[in-house]
Amino acid sequence: MSTPAPTPGDPATTGPSPRAWHLHHGDRAIARLAVTGSDMPWTYADVEALPGFEEFRPLFAEQERAVDAEDWERAESVCHQIRAALTLTFPDGAPVPEFLLNIRSDGTADWRWHHEPFTAP
Repeated sequence: MSTPAPTPGDPATTGPSPRAWHLHHGDRAIARLAVTGSDMPWTYADVEALPGFEEFRPLFAEQERAVDAEDWERAESVCHQIRAALTLTFPDGAPVPEFLLNIRSDGTADWRWHHEPFTAP
């Protein structure tokens, strides 16, 4: 896994807590994602669960089981549930328009993101 050198304005390295992204439920941060590396298109992090995260832990556990079982239909369904309930934000606090986030039982996360919303099929 390679980690490129930070560049000015890079969302992974700007803001009040450089390299930390946040997961929100409504206006409340429920997890801090401290970036540990990246391998385009994936970003990797350690997860610090904040108050409110426990409500969603079963959803991420279900997603992890679906991926491990290669049940892609179920994994996609859970991904949609995650996206409907939660918002991922860049270190500067701006919302991430599109993302695919995996939070694992070992306290790590990986995600892909895009700077624009995808159009519905």
